[in-house]
Amino acid sequence: MKTAVSVPEPLFRRAEALARRLGKTRSALYSDALAEYVARREPHMVTSALNDAIEVAADEPDPWLDAAARLALEQTEW
Repeated sequence: MKTAVSVPEPLFRRAEALARRLGKTRSALYSDALAEYVARREPHMVTSALNDAIEVAADEPDPWLDAAARLALEQTEW
């Protein structure tokens, strides 16, 4: 679908440069950007992204976090 939008000149120039750098058309860049913008603001997409991040983080042990937790437990009066 065709549409017309107005954007500030500095943003337009930055978008043009990015499109060239990525080898995309202006339309493709704007379409991708709008799709990402909308997806980030849909509640179910935010929840899904957080769930994915937690899943990845849960699979990878974090030595720093383990050491920090151990230190906090050692310094806690039981």
